[in-house]
Amino acid sequence: MTRKLTGAAFLSLDGVMQAPGGPTEDPTGGFDESGWVFRMDDDGINDTLGALFGAPYDLLLGRRTYDIFAAYWPYVEGENAFMGESLTQAGKYVLTSSDAPLEWENSHRLSAIDEVPALKQSDGPDLLIQGSSTLYPQLLDAGLLDRLVLMTFPIVLGRGKRLLDGAMSAGKLKLVDHRVTGKGTVITTYEPDGTIPPMPANAPEPATSEREMARRARIEAGTW
Repeated sequence: MTRKLTGAAFLSLDGVMQAPGGPTEDPTGGFDESGWVFRMDDDGINDTLGALFGAPYDLLLGRRTYDIFAAYWPYVEGENAFMGESLTQAGKYVLTSSDAPLEWENSHRLSAIDEVPALKQSDGPDLLIQGSSTLYPQLLDAGLLDRLVLMTFPIVLGRGKRLLDGAMSAGKLKLVDHRVTGKGTVITTYEPDGTIPPMPANAPEPATSEREMARRARIEAGTW
């Protein structure tokens, strides 16, 4: 039976997913709003997080997210220690071109996206992506992502790493679930839904006015 792959991402309204969890998480590119999810303080997302992490899971991670998690979660004490234990026990499959050791227990190296299909066919629980912004365009393009859960907060960050900030093929997504928290975070769940359909027969005919033809000429000339 194929292991399902779900991506779950915290997003700002302008699509930024960089460093939601802590003030020193990821300052690359001069990003200075790290920890923004906790600053928004929306407990309404807890049911969604509980559903994601309440069942058995393994993780698929990019190298930088793995480094962030490995430096934090194994050392957490107090009320969040259970989450650290859960993440430590989970299998962690890390897509990386680096040969640096993966020292957190139950960690496994993947050298390329091409190895993900075999991982999905292997024995084990379903797979969950956290962080790892660079993986989404590649996984969607390869048809490997089964479900996408987006928690979009009512905040604009202006700059930072974005969920789909990369070249990829066009395609449709199907909305399968949605809700809005009391503080305005929109939680949407999508599944891939094939290619974008062709233009329907009853679509308006393109304009052919003199001005439109001149505009097209400027487009072709690169002066529009």
